[in-house]
Amino acid sequence: MNRDNDKGKVLIARSLFLGGVQLFLLFLIVFRLYYLQVYQADKYKTLADENRISTRLLIPPRGIIYDRHQEVLAGNRQNFQALMVAEQTTNIDNTLLAFKKIMPLSEDEEKRIRKDLKRNRSFVPIKIKDNLSWEQVTQILLNASDLPGVFIDEGLSRYYPYGNIFAHIIGYVSAVADSDEKDDPLLEIPGFKIGKSGIEKLYEKTLRGQAGNLKLEVNAVGRIMKEIEREEGIAGNRVDLSLDLRLQKKAYELLGENSGAIVMMKVDTGEVLAFASAPAFDPNMFTSGLSEEEWNNLQSNEKKPLLNKAVSGLYSPGSTFKMIVGLAALEGGINNKKTRSFCAGKMALGNHTFHCWKDVGHGYIDVVQALQHSCDIFFYETAQKMGINKIASMAKKFGLGEKTNVGIENEKSGLIPDVDWKKKRFGEPWQQGESIISGIGQGYILTTPIQLATMVSRIANGGYVVNPTFKKIDSNNRPELKKIDVSQQNMDIIKKGMYAVVNEVGGTAYWHRFDFKGQKMAGKTGTTQVRRISMKERQTGVLKQEDLPWKYRNHALFVAYAPVDKPKYGIAVLVEHGGSGTVAVPMAGQMLLEALKLDETDRPVD
Repeated sequence: MNRDNDKGKVLIARSLFLGGVQLFLLFLIVFRLYYLQVYQADKYKTLADENRISTRLLIPPRGIIYDRHQEVLAGNRQNFQALMVAEQTTNIDNTLLAFKKIMPLSEDEEKRIRKDLKRNRSFVPIKIKDNLSWEQVTQILLNASDLPGVFIDEGLSRYYPYGNIFAHIIGYVSAVADSDEKDDPLLEIPGFKIGKSGIEKLYEKTLRGQAGNLKLEVNAVGRIMKEIEREEGIAGNRVDLSLDLRLQKKAYELLGENSGAIVMMKVDTGEVLAFASAPAFDPNMFTSGLSEEEWNNLQSNEKKPLLNKAVSGLYSPGSTFKMIVGLAALEGGINNKKTRSFCAGKMALGNHTFHCWKDVGHGYIDVVQALQHSCDIFFYETAQKMGINKIASMAKKFGLGEKTNVGIENEKSGLIPDVDWKKKRFGEPWQQGESIISGIGQGYILTTPIQLATMVSRIANGGYVVNPTFKKIDSNNRPELKKIDVSQQNMDIIKKGMYAVVNEVGGTAYWHRFDFKGQKMAGKTGTTQVRRISMKERQTGVLKQEDLPWKYRNHALFVAYAPVDKPKYGIAVLVEHGGSGTVAVPMAGQMLLEALKLDETDRPVD
């Protein structure tokens, strides 16, 4: 009896225990449900929405680039592109074959399409071809039944209305590379393009704008079900440049098929009005993507269209450097305006003979006449008496041998050598013969066209430190310029020589002078050798430039300013392998004349 009672008590105790455990577990479940569904309702609603709603960035319109007169140099245009959704076509090969019957696809394009198909899900649209014309869009729509899964999408793409004319200064945009700094979520968007060179790169963050947002409802595998909300991005800011479309067009027209550069700037502000490097390339090709063949053609061209010769091309300045040598001698007291040298056509140093370009010589000649006739012997002797260090010091005052920091990538600093430089570079002392050859802007000396434009502008404005800029400067907010430590009297002597070069009989540029309503130009020619003329060739007769292969012909240079009385514009012209400095003279003259004529219009260069 007692045993039965004990068993009953045990069973009751066990039942109560199990019931208690069940109640406790039920309480935990209820509490957990309450905690999840009520206390953390907002959190899990957000997580659910994140699984259901996909937020994507929208690419904003890129900022517009204008010239100084509000002409669009880089803008955006409507871009139609053909896209394909793989899961909506039964046979991708047949669809692509049908597409190619309407418009061709290059081998590179087909490779890209196949690559995109492999790395993207079947419901993700793949680009087949973009930058389609309206006629091409019409053809695709008319053949839609043969192109399952293909549809037309509309957006914006970067467009350069003047093609190669502004290629080296405006630059171009292209897809983000792995090496690019990812400082903005926009850069993670497939197909997003950023500035890769020129102004596009210099003002990248200004032009880029701010991304918009697109909210989409998606299913469990990420397929878009519907658009929920769209917030357009903020367009990039505009950029106003100092460049003048009319002068830029003129520069390329004058350069024609030549390889070379033209840089024209205002001597009082440094604003660059024309900046041409020829030949150039069409930056629109980079926007849509270059084929391998197009890239190879650009790379193999002996005239180097990808090289920005205005800032990256290094050239001996030749006789355009003689103003620096003459000014250094005047400032150093080695010469004065009455100092004369006798040019017999050659001079000797040890067992080496240095020749003037004029075999019979120029006779007795002073610094003004030496500039006018570009006498080499005068500047050989002057440089020999003065030494390289004084020449180098003066050259640097006028912007040579250092970057202008104008903001364009790959700018070269050039080279203005001195005694210490040679010792460090070669471990050897400077030689007198090296000073002599430096007197005519050759030897180790290297400059860029933009440096030469800076040099002549500083001479033209009377010796003030002006630096080139692509920013448009308000006429009421012009920068205060620092005076270079040179006497005005000596500056005037050099400018008198430059005037004689163009406007007096015997000047090397006399045949290309102009007089526009009393306004004239002053300048200096330069011819630099790219090969050494042997003594044997001098004895048998130096070959004419036109008889030499193009790459062995002399470079032609000319620096100038106008008008003479109140200088406004400075210019440097380089024609690679042009043969003679006189080849560059008419180009500079026509550019300056064009600028002066534009001053007379209702839309002046100012």
